[in-house]
Formats: sequence, structure tokens, C-alpha cells
Amino acid sequence: MSRARRAQKIAATAAYGGGGLAAAATALGAIGYGVIKAEAVIARRTVGVVFDGAPDDNGTYGAGAGTPIEFLVLGDSSAAGMGADLPSQTVGATIASGVAALTSRPVRLTNVAVVGAETAGMGQQLANVLDEGLVPQVALIMVGVNDVTHRIDRATSIRHLDDAVRRLRALGCEVVVGTCPDLGTIQPVPQPLRLLMRRWSRDLAAAQTVAVVEAGGRTVSLGDLLGPEFASRPQEMFSQDRFHPSAAGYARAAAALLPSVCAALGVWSGPDTGDRPPEWRRGERVGPVAVAAGHAVRAPGTEVSATEIAGQDRGPRGRWAVLLRRRQNAAVPAETPARDAENAGSQPSGSVQESPGPAT
Repeated sequence: MSRARRAQKIAATAAYGGGGLAAAATALGAIGYGVIKAEAVIARRTVGVVFDGAPDDNGTYGAGAGTPIEFLVLGDSSAAGMGADLPSQTVGATIASGVAALTSRPVRLTNVAVVGAETAGMGQQLANVLDEGLVPQVALIMVGVNDVTHRIDRATSIRHLDDAVRRLRALGCEVVVGTCPDLGTIQPVPQPLRLLMRRWSRDLAAAQTVAVVEAGGRTVSLGDLLGPEFASRPQEMFSQDRFHPSAAGYARAAAALLPSVCAALGVWSGPDTGDRPPEWRRGERVGPVAVAAGHAVRAPGTEVSATEIAGQDRGPRGRWAVLLRRRQNAAVPAETPARDAENAGSQPSGSVQESPGPAT
């Protein structure tokens, strides 16, 4: 079965409340699962020191005029910024700084991500925000790693993600989801577990794309975005625990996500931040969402969002989607944010530098 069909099946199972799609049993059976459990113990011993937590990056970024753009971040340790040394080095802070620089407006970042969270925790994270009366304009979700490592049923994970995206969209909030990264790039994890984690994480990422696009959001494939850099510059791209990204790693992820966040907000600035037709020479295309999801997991930095063909949003194989490989900005970590709107104007806005060429 192709990854596109698996993704569609997982998402469909989630929609109808099913489960039982445990990838471990499918891949190796009971004996093989015993092997990977032993390998997982080795991996936990190999991966280094665990951090106490992530830096608090909540605050207002940018010194522009006008009402701040409300930016919400939900998810797991990657969304929280575990491994970053400073609040300004997280993905949320870097994107907030970039949006502020491109719009000349302040951006108020609310980060409720929780270290160790699974997708099932998205409901509580979102409830905490809504209880405070916040109505975000755009939300970034980064989740899935712990679902893979804890062997959570994928249909269950997708059902929770679908619910979170739909609740946000019902509020009028745009949603961008950074899909589950390729865990096969984590060098301290031994084989055969690393190979299996690659398949599990890619299948989950593809299913996340199908569900999110159906729910009205857009996704950006993180895939093995950091894999080549991690392999060539592990001390620079990894944090001290050898598992979470460093500030440089988070800046790389933020650069891939920033154009899609800007497009979701309707910000037409920067090299490639607006919604546009696909450029076929760049491998961009329109097709069924499940097919687009399968292509996206193999091309990190790829955005998938809903589209129409001849006024129709669906075809014989499901919802139409457009796959874009946006030209990226080299996102620069933000300055320390203002902690309230009153002193936001005294803070630097951060900067975003255009990359010398298109992303590949």
C-alpha cells in the first residue's frame, strides 16, 4: 500500500472513530516489537541530558504601530523550544519576529506548548487559551514526535489533531501545522528502530496533512529538514541532549514555516509569502490531498493547502490540494520580547534576510 493510501486510510479511520492501526504490529509482529522495545531502551540511554524545560518566549515582538497580531503556538517540546538557550531562539519567537518585520506591526506570541505532549493534549492546550479569552489570528501547531515514540494509535492522534484544527478554524483563526519530523534522522537511535521510526513518522506526517487540509488548515512538511545539517554539523544543529534541535536548528525550521504563516495571514511581502499558482518546474502541483501528502513527506519545507479546480473543491479521489515549495527567508532569532504591550515599542523588531536562492 502506498503512503498516500495509508495516509488516507488513517485519516478516514480517525474521522469515523476507528483505531487499531498499530504500525509496530503491522511492521514486525509480536517478535519484532520485542526487538524494538529493547532498542528503545538503548536509545533512551544514548540520548543525552534531559532539559528541565523550555525557555518562556511569551511576549510581544516588534516595534511597529497598530494592534498586535495574535499568534498562538501549540504542541510538544519542538513547539515549546526545548533545547534553545534563550526565549528569542524558539521557532515561535523567530516566526513572530519575522512576521513583525514583514508587516511593521507588533506580534503578540502566546505559546502554550508542553514538553512531552502528545496530540491528545492539544484539546487541553487550546482550552487553556480559550479560557483566557484569547482569539488568535494564526496558530502554529508542531506535534507528533511523542505519538510515534510512545506508539500511540495513529488514527487516535489524527482525530485529536483534526478536532483542534476545526475548533481553531471555527474561531476564524488560520492554522499552520508543521508535520511530524522524520525521526529516522536521529543518529543516537540504533537500527532497526531508526528505520521503523522513519516509516512511522512519515506515515503520521502524511496522515496529518490529509486531516489538516480537510479541516481547513495548511501544513508544512518538516520531514528530514534538519537531517543533512545534523549529519554534517551535529554539534551546531543539535542541543546538548543530542535529540532536540539547537538555536540554529530551530532557525532552520522557522525559515521553512515563516512563508506559510505569512501566506495564511495574507501578508504579501518577502520572496514567497502569498498564495499563488504552482510552478511546475519547481515540482509544485495540484492533485488529491492524499497524493500531495505523500509527496510532501519526501520534500521537507513543502506546503500543502486546499484549492479548487474549475470551482470544485473535490474530485473523484478526494479534496483538491496544492503543493508549494516556497522560497524561504533566512529567519534570524528575535530579540528578547516585551512582556506587555505598553513597553513593546521599545523592543527591536528583529529581522528577516532573504535567502540567495529558492529552496530545493
